Amino acid sequence: MIEEILPPCVAVEERRYDPADATLFPDEEAVVARAVEKRRREFTTARMCARAALQKLGFATVSIPTGERGEPLWPTGALGSITHCDGYRAAAVARSREVVTLGIDAERNAPLPDGLVGDIARPEELPSLRRLAADHPEVHWDRLLFSAKESVYKAWFPLARSWLGFEDAIVVFDPNACTFEVRLLVAGPQLANGPLQALAGRWIARDGIVLTAISLTRT
Repeated sequence: MIEEILPPCVAVEERRYDPADATLFPDEEAVVARAVEKRRREFTTARMCARAALQKLGFATVSIPTGERGEPLWPTGALGSITHCDGYRAAAVARSREVVTLGIDAERNAPLPDGLVGDIARPEELPSLRRLAADHPEVHWDRLLFSAKESVYKAWFPLARSWLGFEDAIVVFDPNACTFEVRLLVAGPQLANGPLQALAGRWIARDGIVLTAISLTRT
């Protein structure tokens, strides 16, 4: 279902289970060599999804190693984003000549643990979360905010190569259009049309999952 919130130029692959035959390259295996079984399964299936998405764009089956901040390192000419949560794994990949950056995130559609929303939301975001929760209780908006900010970071880091905290972005949701707008509160990297100051994304809530996606295409 993540393809519904991404442009057609982005190839996606998703799974709701962990195939028994999913395997890793040796350098990928090293990343999870000491991980618990749950983490190994998530990582392995997500890498399988990433390779399948790359193949849809004509790329060879290659290792997708991990960078300094845990980000996936894509083959030359490609970029993308990977996500996983309980019961869902996905990857989105595009050609770098068509897309500037991508960020996706999946979370269970469930409330954040008690006390955590204050670490995720800025004070000016809290009134909107309360209104949205009252008007659209089928979506856990605190969790959706967490997901959106995760997608923001995943789209930001490959461009800026620097940290972006939850407090460094303000997210405004449109519950009817299933979109969100992001205002960045720190200086962004320079792009072809000027510094990155804002991002736009889309979201979906279905089958117990909330998904967010940001895709910045080249014009």
